[in-house]
Order: sequence, then C-alpha cells, then structure tokens
Amino acid sequence: MELKEAKQRFIQAWGGLGSSWGINRTMSQIHALLLVSPEALSAEDIMEGLKVSRGNVNMNVRALMDWGLVKKELIPGERKEFFIADKDVNNMARQIARERRRRELQPVIEIMQEVKGVKGNTAEVKEFKAVVNDIAEFTGQLDSLSDKFIRSDRNWFFRVMMKVLK
Repeated sequence: MELKEAKQRFIQAWGGLGSSWGINRTMSQIHALLLVSPEALSAEDIMEGLKVSRGNVNMNVRALMDWGLVKKELIPGERKEFFIADKDVNNMARQIARERRRRELQPVIEIMQEVKGVKGNTAEVKEFKAVVNDIAEFTGQLDSLSDKFIRSDRNWFFRVMMKVLK
C-alpha cells in the first residue's frame, strides 16, 4: 500500500471512529489529517486534503482547539493561520478524557447532587433516592478513575491495565 492510500484509509477510519464517539466525522477527519501531517497545515491545505468547505474547516478546527487537541502555529513570514495536532497519543488520550469528563460526567454528578435531597418518605421517593444514589456512586467512581488517568503518566496506566487483565 502506498503512503497516500494509507493516509486516506487512516483519515476515513478515524472519521468513522469519531462518529461512534459522538464527534462529527469532519472534525475527526481534520484531526486525523493533522495527526499524520509532518508539518502544520493551513485551512486551505485542510480544505484541499479533505475536499470540504472553508466554513466547515474553520468551525471544526475551532472545535478541535476547544478540545485542546489542535493548536495554532505561527510561521514567520506567513499571513495564514496554520494548525498542528499534538502527536503524543498519551497526551491526546488524557486531553480527550479531560474534556469528556468536563462535558459529560461533571454535569451528571452535579445533577445527582441536586436531586439527591428530594424530600419525602413514600415508596416512590425511596426508589428515586436509591436509583439516584446508585448513579451518584457510579459516576463518582468514574470521576475518580478519570481523574487518576488524566493525572497519570503512561507507565502507571499500563501497569494498572496489566493488573486488571491478569
């Protein structure tokens, strides 16, 4: 397989994976293109590489920057903006975990804390409290695990995973 074909297959696969993780396909494809590019790319380079519109590129690059997965890189003498992805897979995984925790897990934890204090002593209230407490406990454990992963180094994570798999 030639490099050009391999890159295309990687970009398509990464885009599909992103879709299954709840991230839009174009955003994932831009991320993949930046991951496999040896140098920073401009919006025009991304548009040409993926055959997508300028608006689509701009919107998705900004979203990738919001996620902390892509950074703007200044190139002396150039007026265009250039973008580059962090290619350290461990950093990328921790950043994704950090953002998903902030966007998805923390809101659930906050809501569970709010609704835990429901008043009453009926069977329905007791059932509600039991379910909410179970969810709060589970999300608290996920939050703790996420925090450990985010703060971990590569060796710690793999040592823990090896213990779990044994």
